[in-house]
Amino acid sequence: MSAQKKVAFYTLGCKLNFSETSTIARSFQNEGFDRVEFDEVADIYVINTCSVTDNADKRFKTIVKNALKQNENAFLIAIGCYAQLKPEELAAVDGVDLVLGATEKFKVTDYINDLSKNEMGEVHSCEIEEADFYVGSYSIGDRTRAFLKVQDGCDYKCTYCTIPLARGISRSDELQNVLKNAKEISEKGIKEIVLTGVNIGDYGKGEFGNKKHEHTFLELVQALDTVEGIHRLRISSIEPNLLTNETIEFVANSNSFVPHFHIPLQSGSDTLLKLMKRRYLRETYDNRVEAIKKTMPNACIGVDVIVGFPGETDELFLETYNYLNQLDISYLHVFTYSERPNTEAVEMDGIVPLKTRNKRSKMLRGLSVKKRRAFYESQLGNECVVLFESENKEGFIHGFTENYVKVKTPWNPELVNTLHTVKLSKIDEDGSVRFDWIKEPIFN
Repeated sequence: MSAQKKVAFYTLGCKLNFSETSTIARSFQNEGFDRVEFDEVADIYVINTCSVTDNADKRFKTIVKNALKQNENAFLIAIGCYAQLKPEELAAVDGVDLVLGATEKFKVTDYINDLSKNEMGEVHSCEIEEADFYVGSYSIGDRTRAFLKVQDGCDYKCTYCTIPLARGISRSDELQNVLKNAKEISEKGIKEIVLTGVNIGDYGKGEFGNKKHEHTFLELVQALDTVEGIHRLRISSIEPNLLTNETIEFVANSNSFVPHFHIPLQSGSDTLLKLMKRRYLRETYDNRVEAIKKTMPNACIGVDVIVGFPGETDELFLETYNYLNQLDISYLHVFTYSERPNTEAVEMDGIVPLKTRNKRSKMLRGLSVKKRRAFYESQLGNECVVLFESENKEGFIHGFTENYVKVKTPWNPELVNTLHTVKLSKIDEDGSVRFDWIKEPIFN
């Protein structure tokens, strides 16, 4: 393949998608392609799709149009969750040439011998039962942080979720391969690794192609904590029923894991949790938060919550709102429920009007601002270690403390990808935190 050929990528959705996009991009580079930004002229545009929310589906057509504005003759490829769930729908979008399902996306370079535009998008999909093998991935784009995929798929049957239909059964990377990838990341000078997957607390299932657990999530974090050269390890989203007290205790005393947890709740109502077929009730969630705060008082806890699920009355929504209001958490990720085909929830009674869903979503987003502000205020005066990012935003450089407080200071390129101990001093107008410098220790 000519070295002049250029490829660009656009990723929708989660950290897992970003890790897979990065791995797929490296496969193109190994074939002699130059990777360019998505708003630049390229010969191939690859769009890694998401289908968690209705909005992600709708954005696809806009992204395709933007790519064709750069090069109307470019070859457009769709991969990812939406490409697995509705391949024919994506193939029918004007300008799309190739749609690859869950088993084919990592073999994308096998399909690009002919870059001629197609009259209709060509589909190479699969039955999701065929997605029973594991492909390891990690992202390298932002020098300060990498997303390391450790697990894929999900065996849970939450009534609102299409991810098992898009990604297949729960399966895990082999522990030694995870450690190898982590070491490779650290050798590239990246200071922080974020563990990612569909259901990472289920790590170990399907590790060697069988359904039993070869290792547990606790054993995974214990092993990663011994890898030299990693300054920070961060756990992404983990189910409350799979986050054990032993894991919490280990993180509290580990060398590299930071005091930051993101734990999906979805509803503060036991009635709705049962309708959602979640594998816990509110009491379990209370216990997880209590255990974290007992061992790590300054820990940051993020929460996923869904509003407008079928059957969510005003009373049940207020039950969720009031529960979250009193809970010792740091911020919310709010998702407005959207009907997804082939899920149990789409057949349920008690449909919540869109206007009501949006109103409730706005209320919870306001609560999230309040929670984050209160958490930041509780951290003022504390000494923290900040890892600085690489972007110059309006003359400022930003970074994050180990417990996920966002800080800012005037731009200085020498700070990029460095770790500094600072004392948090005040909250800025934009909500980020200013600090006083502490000269020691400084880690480069």
